[in-house]
Amino acid sequence: QVQLVESGGGLVQAGGSLRLSCAASGATFSSYTMAWFRQGPGKEREFVAAITWSGHTYYTDSGKGRFTISRDNAKKMVYLQMNSLKPEDTAVYYCAAGPSSSRLYYAYSYWGQGTQVTVSS
Repeated sequence: QVQLVESGGGLVQAGGSLRLSCAASGATFSSYTMAWFRQGPGKEREFVAAITWSGHTYYTDSGKGRFTISRDNAKKMVYLQMNSLKPEDTAVYYCAAGPSSSRLYYAYSYWGQGTQVTVSS
């Protein structure tokens, strides 16, 4: 079992930055792939970034060069640094944990409650 709690969302102007954090609990955290997904108004949940237990990272095309995912296994934390934010990045951002790296939301077993990110133009 893994429990996930996101934080760090908020309101930011276009071009600004935010750092999302995800605190995990559970003994097997270090063995999971951790990912960030987002769901904008009226949209389906979409993949943003993932990081495997060994540190390999994956990004959606829209996030490459702007977003950086990282993890600290000792602290059981996952981060998403988001730079050069755009209004279309506005969404609820979710932290997820799963047994393998995937861009598909149904591959992830555990989810946080989400944190709202709003980017104003």
